[in-house]
Amino acid sequence: MNNASSFLLRRPVGMPRAQAGFSLIEILVTLAIMSLALLGTAGLQAYSMKLNQGGQFRTQAVFLAADLAERIEANKVGAVAGSYVLATSSVADPLSTACNVAACGAVALATYDLSQWQNAVAAALPQASWAVAQTVAGNPSTYTITISWVDRQGDATNAAFSAGSQLGSNVTGTGERFFYTATRTLSN
Repeated sequence: MNNASSFLLRRPVGMPRAQAGFSLIEILVTLAIMSLALLGTAGLQAYSMKLNQGGQFRTQAVFLAADLAERIEANKVGAVAGSYVLATSSVADPLSTACNVAACGAVALATYDLSQWQNAVAAALPQASWAVAQTVAGNPSTYTITISWVDRQGDATNAAFSAGSQLGSNVTGTGERFFYTATRTLSN
């Protein structure tokens, strides 16, 4: 090798040596960190969607209870007579009368209102059950509306649902049963 060619191959003093292959390792580490961050973000988004759905169910229960309370208040004669009492149920009721087509009496209107309301609850909430009780009879009259549903299907830590106490999880042992209770007092 002559002096001229060896001079070209030497690096100047103070210039760092080239790092071969190190940038590839940096890129792989960066991709691993980014993939972990994206997986964490996806998990957080899935959890927030689950909670958002629970909030929607609670909001729907409030609207459904308010709907029945307004129906009861609109039919005070039937309400004071106790026509809106409904035992605990989870089965939708077929429409027995058509009060939207022809005029109905107070009792028939109460039956129609309860039928429509039960169908709405069954359609809006998962594994829903409901009850309407007249806690104070006569005039004034007080009704208590109770709606329950199962939410958070992945939670398997609860005991099995007890129909007598209305506590625990659903019948398969997963999920959690939520309740909403509303009370309305009215006088004729």
